[in-house]
Amino acid sequence: MNSFELNKIAGAVLAGALTVVAVNEFANIAISPEMPEKNAYAIDTGAEESAGTAAAATEEGPSLAALMASADAASGEKIFKKCSSCHTAEEGGANKIGPNLYAILNKAKGSVAGFSYSGALIEKGGDWTYEDLDAFLKKPKDFIAGTKMSFAGVKKPEQRADLIAYLRTLGTADAPLPTE
Repeated sequence: MNSFELNKIAGAVLAGALTVVAVNEFANIAISPEMPEKNAYAIDTGAEESAGTAAAATEEGPSLAALMASADAASGEKIFKKCSSCHTAEEGGANKIGPNLYAILNKAKGSVAGFSYSGALIEKGGDWTYEDLDAFLKKPKDFIAGTKMSFAGVKKPEQRADLIAYLRTLGTADAPLPTE
């Protein structure tokens, strides 16, 4: 292949690109598109949540207190089998991919010895209350953005309550149930 052939190929590529640009400009001149002042479809980014929607979101379904009053720890133990691939629940049990969950209720977040927690979970601080466990189990990444836990969550509130009831039997059975 000589340099003349390379020049023909380069010229064809440049001519094609120039043709595309020229056709685009001609189309813009011929049609003159007018952009609307605001989008035709509102895009919900979730950044702004009004007090009304927050109240509606918390009022869908029975309260955590009502769910916990009727929760079944035996069903929670069955649900925990999903968790057991990453967590142990025996007193003094070893950490796996996730920390040991024995006596987790009312324990400080990020306090299981020998486990390397994400910075986001440690920054969250506080204790694992019924409400925090419920929110975390619903969708961990929504409750603590940046958590290492890759679990998608437990969607059904009744199943979350059963799971929390089971966790309550593990060294924290004396923790009073929520009243509201």
